[in-house]
Amino acid sequence: MVTISVNGMPPKTQPVDRKYFEQDVRAFEKEHPKIKIDAREGQMDPKTFSAKLAGGQLEDVYYVYFTDPAGLIQRRQGAKITEHVKDMPYFKDVKTEFLDVFTGPDGALYGLPNGQYSLGLIYNRALFKKAGLDPDKPPTTWEGVREAAKKITALGDGAVGYADYSKNNQGGWHFTSWVYSMGGDIALQKDGKWKAAFDSEAGRNALRMLHDMRWTDKSMGTRQLLQIDDVQKMMGSGKLGMYMAGPDNIPTIVKQFEREYSEYGVAAMPGEATLGGGNGFMFNPKATPEKIKAGIEWVQWKYLNPDRTEFEDKRASGNDVPIGLPLDRLFNGAAEAKQARAHAKYANVPQDNYKPFVERNALIDQKVEPPNAQQIYTVLDGVMQAVLTKEDADLDRVLADAAKRVDAILATVR
Repeated sequence: MVTISVNGMPPKTQPVDRKYFEQDVRAFEKEHPKIKIDAREGQMDPKTFSAKLAGGQLEDVYYVYFTDPAGLIQRRQGAKITEHVKDMPYFKDVKTEFLDVFTGPDGALYGLPNGQYSLGLIYNRALFKKAGLDPDKPPTTWEGVREAAKKITALGDGAVGYADYSKNNQGGWHFTSWVYSMGGDIALQKDGKWKAAFDSEAGRNALRMLHDMRWTDKSMGTRQLLQIDDVQKMMGSGKLGMYMAGPDNIPTIVKQFEREYSEYGVAAMPGEATLGGGNGFMFNPKATPEKIKAGIEWVQWKYLNPDRTEFEDKRASGNDVPIGLPLDRLFNGAAEAKQARAHAKYANVPQDNYKPFVERNALIDQKVEPPNAQQIYTVLDGVMQAVLTKEDADLDRVLADAAKRVDAILATVR
């Protein structure tokens, strides 16, 4: 018998999710009588992580975001699992881009993904039709977005073609995806040191497009300094054509503003790449090989298990949970096909509305957040605010000044 401590258990404030988690623990232990799960609440807290590890309080299997593994691997705060995943069911079907997040410079694997997201475009299908646009063929370039936004704004009656965030770090988050989509980077590492990389052609192209949509076309409305709940409210009012977000925004809009799932479509990010993120699990470097093996069995069974997708969808279908949104697409091959069949069987949302996202998202690069992302986003909020609130903003100077500040932030990366 081996007992493993794992975190990621939902808090009591999420009673349905916690009940499912506890049910899954019991089911796993029944199928694996030699493994006992010591489940704990909580996720990754960088402020307390090192102290928990040093004090022997860190779980054997611990939850991380995609921005965490590189630093944890560099500081040797995660166990190698390469040898232990060779016989893991469906391991060969896990998408390599997500395994790469957990792969160290030595080529060894240190963790497994369990969730991912990609930013794309949420759009109002009715406004597309009204503006003479095909809601089944949303734009795939920013030039196309610009033209669609102009047509939607021309409908009048308060219609806004495109909206974007610019405060509370959300503007910097979106500017990062803008730069990625234009073929650029926010930060690059050279000779072991990180430097800002957005004072570039990609950065300037992103700002020029935003400037022209905001000031030349007037297709972004007059109200700025928006954040996510402002823009969701605009979409929920039926007056907004498009905004940058992941598919998980749709349930929020539908529930908060009493809309229908059929009203919304999702497109992949225009351009070459998008900002993606996600989460997964790594393993305590002090854990025994037996505990690591047991931890891998738990993570695979609970989070990377196409054999349970139909059961999970059926269980969720009675709790007003949307089934069939293009979320957490971690697999290729037979595993992906098995999950797709289950989602199609229990889908309660219009999956055809998400085909533009699913089909094109698989073809563009998925790039993760830069190091010290939240500090950088604070600076980049100012970049978004400058272009959206000042028609005569000096875009070159805005980028150059922001790059200097970000260089100072990146100098602290270890």
